[in-house]
Amino acid sequence: MSTLEDYRNSHAELRQMIDDLKAILRPDLLHIRPNAKTAYELLCDLGVKVRRHLAEEDRSIYPTLLIHEDPRVKSIAWGFISGEKPLRKIFDDYHKRWLKNCDFNFTEEFLAETHEVFGMVAQRIDREEQVLFPKLVEIGLFQEQPGSDRSAY
Repeated sequence: MSTLEDYRNSHAELRQMIDDLKAILRPDLLHIRPNAKTAYELLCDLGVKVRRHLAEEDRSIYPTLLIHEDPRVKSIAWGFISGEKPLRKIFDDYHKRWLKNCDFNFTEEFLAETHEVFGMVAQRIDREEQVLFPKLVEIGLFQEQPGSDRSAY
């Protein structure tokens, strides 16, 4: 089972990947084929990591929360479960539309949709850290690491 620190590290990794992609996803850089190939590979890696992160939460966090005696805890769990379905679908649709053929056609439409997806992932991470994680610590599912600086996340 993952620890709170594991989830925070996963969030930090996802944020770093998004920051790296934002730096390279510029029309002037994407005209250079090796940059486009790198961007494509990073986008695919991000998709895999987001799916893995959500799947880990499905296995390790939500089942426990859904049977918790506190209805507020159940409500938070359902909020995240129902909130992540659109993120999964949007990611899958995005991958099918833009990444499956490896044609590296990074149009304005692609860039706009990519930044929208990045915003959704970042918003999800923020919600987990501000709402979900404190509740998991409060109910005793996770222990706060002594000496961990939560403001760093």
